[in-house]
Amino acid sequence: MQSRDEKDLISVIVPVYNVAQYLDRCVESILKQTYHRLEIILVDDGSTDASPAKCDAYARRDSRVRVIHKQNGGLSDARNAGLAVASGEYIGYVDSDDWIEPDMYERMHQACVWHHAQLAVCRYFCEYKDQTKAGGDGCVVPLSREELLKIYIGGHKEYVIYNSVWSKLFHRDLVSGTLFPKGRNSEDIMYTTRAFCKAERAVYLNQCFYHYVLDREGSIMNAAKSERMFADELPFWREHIACIGQMVSPQMADLAAYHFERRLLFYYIDARNAGNKEVASRLAAEVKKDRLEMDRIYNSGLVSKGDRLRRKLFLCSPSVYAAVVRIYDRIVIPLRG
Repeated sequence: MQSRDEKDLISVIVPVYNVAQYLDRCVESILKQTYHRLEIILVDDGSTDASPAKCDAYARRDSRVRVIHKQNGGLSDARNAGLAVASGEYIGYVDSDDWIEPDMYERMHQACVWHHAQLAVCRYFCEYKDQTKAGGDGCVVPLSREELLKIYIGGHKEYVIYNSVWSKLFHRDLVSGTLFPKGRNSEDIMYTTRAFCKAERAVYLNQCFYHYVLDREGSIMNAAKSERMFADELPFWREHIACIGQMVSPQMADLAAYHFERRLLFYYIDARNAGNKEVASRLAAEVKKDRLEMDRIYNSGLVSKGDRLRRKLFLCSPSVYAAVVRIYDRIVIPLRG
């Protein structure tokens, strides 16, 4: 399938750190794109394996490849270094242990052009050690900013729009001047949120084009991951709410705050199920931290009666709430099935 329009340069930024065993699969998938007008920026973030040499070999092989060698600064710093030199009209990101379908950028760029969108979002394959999970019906859905944000904030039964930057193609106007927070985890949250808030129109491709490699080992509630959650993820979600309030509307911020509280309650149940009482206790404190503001939102007509009752039960007794959820999951949901 040949692209009908390759007037726009797409800059693809690939952070590289000690991924020699995966790098060929990743870079080859970008070089083989059916959209040819690419600027492929490989950012060697101080690798100590064979990655730097592989990057240089690709630059010698294909003039579209540009290599940056820098001291190790982490994923965000590497992406920022790539963004600083990117000259494309559109910006895409691929993580170096993942790979993409041959027509990913052609289809996403084409969708942007046809629908006058500043942003394209696609589904992705979940690549586990023993299986691949996919989904989507192949439809292309134009979205207003409000429609995009509602799906991003609250989810959708068919469409998958998360904060990951690698499943997106951004017009550079949306991300100009926006940097990833160096030395932080969950760095995509605010980058994506700001871009979504700026976008007047987006397009969603309900088809998997990106292969995202997941590590099933360990729970989000283990010690290291839970600390990252409290230090980075949760503060970023709070910043996400404030950003939406400033850039979009107080009503959309209220929706984001409501879904943030739902996220905290899901995390609380995960921690209880994992037997991590300390993390569960800290999550309960996070819920109670915003009690007055959430009282206003829950009484505004935005929230269903069922959710109001669940929150009331949680605030009265988190442990009883957890027990009720456990009974519901074990008895009521199977009966409904």
